[in-house]
Amino acid sequence: MKTVLPLIGEYLGTFLLTLSFLTSTNPFFIALTYGVILFLVIPISGGLINPALSLVQYLNGKLGIKECFIYIVIQVLAGVSSYFTFKALV
Repeated sequence: MKTVLPLIGEYLGTFLLTLSFLTSTNPFFIALTYGVILFLVIPISGGLINPALSLVQYLNGKLGIKECFIYIVIQVLAGVSSYFTFKALV
């Protein structure tokens, strides 16, 4: 990983997806949000936006252990900050 741009993409994608789950009960809105996020994030970071997908990419040999760990930490931080943002808004 040579730049911080993939990490920013993963953070924002995970943050927005988690926030859409927390704020909406409409499955169409959540799916639309997921599609837009993937459209924007895939060219930047591969569009993992889920710690489980990052782990699978590591197990398949497409991510190194260091990148996998960093992605998982970023994704978990994005989910936690999304939760606290939701709690602050409600």
